[in-house]
Amino acid sequence: MSETINLLGCGILKNEVESLIRKNGWALEPHWLHSALHNYFDRLYRELDEGLYDLEQQGRPTLVFYGACHPRIEQLLEQHHTLRTQGQNCIVMLLGYETFMQHLGEGAYFLLEDWAVTWEPMITQCFGGNLTVIREIFKGSHRKMIAIRTPCSGDFTAAAEAAARFVDLPLEWMESDLSHLEQVLAEAISERQEQQS
Repeated sequence: MSETINLLGCGILKNEVESLIRKNGWALEPHWLHSALHNYFDRLYRELDEGLYDLEQQGRPTLVFYGACHPRIEQLLEQHHTLRTQGQNCIVMLLGYETFMQHLGEGAYFLLEDWAVTWEPMITQCFGGNLTVIREIFKGSHRKMIAIRTPCSGDFTAAAEAAARFVDLPLEWMESDLSHLEQVLAEAISERQEQQS
């Protein structure tokens, strides 16, 4: 890779992406947005738009590490002449579509470390403080919570258990390597380089 690419992404898999950048020697300079922005469409759109504008002022190409996390994300990418990693969301990018759909079909809510450690304040800020309502929301569409450990995870056992208790869902654990995420990033980098040439 010749020219450094600015990567603007969701911080939910920050450690995993930065680990892959180091491993592969990719000329990517990562810039991270808060992972809770998914809960606030207006803020997500605004911060992505402003972040891409600021990075473009450096005169480097950009790449976006997001799924289809906003209904107008493709329009935003077109405006900024860039592209994003392929995948519906970060879990699809990490696990692969088939694994994601299998567990989603079983009613899973996927939990990563970044959300687990800030779970209660993040959820109450988004849904309010009525625990009965919060539990109805989660139990209306989910039957279990799956906490995903990666090679970059710390020990977030207590945080995951507390998150599952908070929404009254049973907790399961899943181990994931970074092979699928690595492939998704490699393909996006290659596509961005081709776009530049």
